[in-house]
Amino acid sequence: MTAGLLRGAAAGAAGTTVLNAVTYLDMAVRGRPTSSTPEQLVEAVTEKAGTTVPGDDDARQNRLQGLGPLSGIAVGVAVGAGAGLLDQALRHAGRALPAPVAVLMISAAAMALSDVPLKVFGISDPKTWAAKDWVADVAPHLAYGTATYAT
Repeated sequence: MTAGLLRGAAAGAAGTTVLNAVTYLDMAVRGRPTSSTPEQLVEAVTEKAGTTVPGDDDARQNRLQGLGPLSGIAVGVAVGAGAGLLDQALRHAGRALPAPVAVLMISAAAMALSDVPLKVFGISDPKTWAAKDWVADVAPHLAYGTATYAT
């Protein structure tokens, strides 16, 4: 069980690197700014937990700018670990998911863990996103799923 968890976590880290590369490439090509939603989510979660990110205005903002992407890395590694556990359990039972199904499941899990909290905490509503917003979200997550599965 531990081997599947560790292999999956490493695969999730590799997938996260690919997701970030695709996202930054999109920003460079389209000239779009970085998203502040990860920082907003960290701030909302800490407030909901009854705490706050410490520091004066500048230090606090800098911490949020660091914690936002770190939370994305945590999601990527966690989804990879979960995928590794599932893969190991299926293989132990003599089964395996077809590659396209596995890639879509991994991609969807990462996307859900990234987007659902935005809706829950009132930061963004995916129902209101334009097609370009969905492409900017789906493409990196598919790249993540593909890289995580391949790793």
